Amino acid sequence: MENSTGFLSTLLFLATALFYVHFFKSKKSLYPLPPGPKPWPIVGNLPEMLKNKPTFRWIHELMKEMNTDIACIRFGNVHVIPVTCPEISREFLRKQDALFASRPISMSTEMTSKGWFHMKRIEEADHLIRYVYEQCKNVSESGGGLVKVRVAAQQYCGNVIRKMVFNKRFFGEGAEDGGPGLEEEEHIDAIFKVLAYMYSFCVSDYVPCLRGVVDLDDHEKVMKENIGIIDRYHDPIIEERILELRDHHGLIKKEVDHEDLLDVLITLKDEDGNPLLSTEEIKAQITELMLATVDNPSNAVEWALAEMINQPKILEKAIEELDRVVGKERLVQESDFSQLNYIKACAREAFRLHPIAPFNVPHVARSDTTVANYFIPKGSHVLLSRSGLGRNPKAWPDETLNTGRRGCIGVTLGTSMTVMLFARLLQGFTWTAPPNESKIDLSEAEDSLALAKPQIAVAKPRLAKHVYPAAET
Repeated sequence: MENSTGFLSTLLFLATALFYVHFFKSKKSLYPLPPGPKPWPIVGNLPEMLKNKPTFRWIHELMKEMNTDIACIRFGNVHVIPVTCPEISREFLRKQDALFASRPISMSTEMTSKGWFHMKRIEEADHLIRYVYEQCKNVSESGGGLVKVRVAAQQYCGNVIRKMVFNKRFFGEGAEDGGPGLEEEEHIDAIFKVLAYMYSFCVSDYVPCLRGVVDLDDHEKVMKENIGIIDRYHDPIIEERILELRDHHGLIKKEVDHEDLLDVLITLKDEDGNPLLSTEEIKAQITELMLATVDNPSNAVEWALAEMINQPKILEKAIEELDRVVGKERLVQESDFSQLNYIKACAREAFRLHPIAPFNVPHVARSDTTVANYFIPKGSHVLLSRSGLGRNPKAWPDETLNTGRRGCIGVTLGTSMTVMLFARLLQGFTWTAPPNESKIDLSEAEDSLALAKPQIAVAKPRLAKHVYPAAET
């Protein structure tokens, strides 16, 4: 009897396997999958993914070797479709945008999702200028001060979003020079670590049964540790504010003049007058906004400033525009942005040439379809290569410093932050390479698209002393 049952089970398994082989073959007979490495049974190309780190560089090198703008790499049973061509990208995000509007559920998004702005940017730009000015204060007239550009840029972005969300720059007291304290440094460091591991080819994203069981590449460990740090700073503020604005039944007990985004989220009402968002949903929204805002502006400004220090003529042209539009008797404001076309063009070039992440957040195919005469199976993860698109010689022949339904929630805010940060740094200071260095090293990091060495540059005030914001007392 047992032998008979085992035989029937084996026969059923083989019949099912043959059906799926026939099914997929028949579906792919008219249109093939995009080219890619031959997958292993069951695990697909996961062994290659684990062997070749960082994975994004392996994918780009693989596509170069195959001379293709679209590929198919199977991780587990998930078809991952990287794209480096603008024309094919438009097919995914314009012609078939409704079909690819979904995002995959990954280990990182499960952890992070958990189920007025203008004035804030101006205030924090003043703090930034004051902080950089302090670095130059105690040096000789001809020397200038050494400034850690990456730290200044990242902390400016952190200050802006903390002010918008919580109406506070710092969780603690901050540093004496106006810069971040230990709390702010830990908060921003945790945010950037989470960003580095989100959608970064975690094994359990492609083999979900491993999630919470086997952490082959330490993704879950790193994510949990750093989300825990972020929550440790966010949660007490959010919970205290909810107690202040909602009664013990969870109903909004008083109307408030909204001082920050947290007030807005807590007091949002549904059509019945009840709170629209739960405590967990509010926490998730705050975390997502933090993650969507801080990385691109700081990365773009660090790269743009490094490129321009190495190309003085471009730097001079940007400063000439600032002096013509704004002058030297006041600091640049958002109302000036419409006339700062060259500054905005330089910022856009930095975004194009030096994206913060190698790929956009994945899009998932809701059903089988065909793109560029290739078969794209339902459930495929489509990855649009930011560096591939921005540096594609077919679209951009000169690689020098000269989206669909699911866009980034921080894109508008991030762009304004970038221009403000960039313009204030250029207007307020003369920038040069550090002593004994003729140029800034523009090498990319091995495991990311950031500068391999965090930029340190010499800043020297170029405006009259009274123009810089006075130190707070």
